[in-house]
Amino acid sequence: MKAPIREIFCSAQGEGPYIGVRQVFVRFEGCNLSCIYCDTPQDKKSEYCRVESVPGSFEFTNLRNPLSPEEVSATMKRYANVHSISLTGGEPLIYAEFIRELNIGVPLYLESNMSLPEKAAKIKDMVDYVAGDFKLAQAHSSDHYDRYLENMVECFRILAKNNKRDCFCKIVLIENFDKEEIINGVSLIEDYVSVVVLQPVTPIGGLKAPSPKEVLGLQEELSYLDVRIIPQSHVIWGAL
Repeated sequence: MKAPIREIFCSAQGEGPYIGVRQVFVRFEGCNLSCIYCDTPQDKKSEYCRVESVPGSFEFTNLRNPLSPEEVSATMKRYANVHSISLTGGEPLIYAEFIRELNIGVPLYLESNMSLPEKAAKIKDMVDYVAGDFKLAQAHSSDHYDRYLENMVECFRILAKNNKRDCFCKIVLIENFDKEEIINGVSLIEDYVSVVVLQPVTPIGGLKAPSPKEVLGLQEELSYLDVRIIPQSHVIWGAL
């Protein structure tokens, strides 16, 4: 079994409550959604997976796609003293069967759009950390948003926090967000997560983040939970 990997590199986690921890990122190619703020190109297949030779160097070697689980596991050995392996994308749950074959010996940190519950069930006992998105309707490209919402809640239920796994929710906020939509959606998953992260969008392609007043107001509305406002940090200091 093989999977197309866009890149493998070592950096610091730039989002969420684990911001700053040292990770190896395995960026899978392809996604079943198309969000308006996505910063990962999905318009063409990658003939090669680029692998950073030295963390932070932006120097890469190429491995021909698709890669086997053994090739990915072997590549991990060049990176030391990491907190976890971030499985990101794209959407890594597309490749749940591939992930089951990984033998890395380092905790796995899943970054997911939380839309594929059947796939989530296949790897729920393998991941130690789940960074799950709650995609808002204004950012969602599908005509079947109600179906996405149902799948999102089911994914959080399957991958819920427990004594062996942390699970948190990330919500990317664009200007003119629907506060009631967020409050209602969070109420459906609040029992499954440790933290709710409000992430003002990084302005790209004309997108604008909401005002601090709006974001702080939403945080106050959700103050019965652990809610944190955490923008993307890696773009500030120019890291991958």
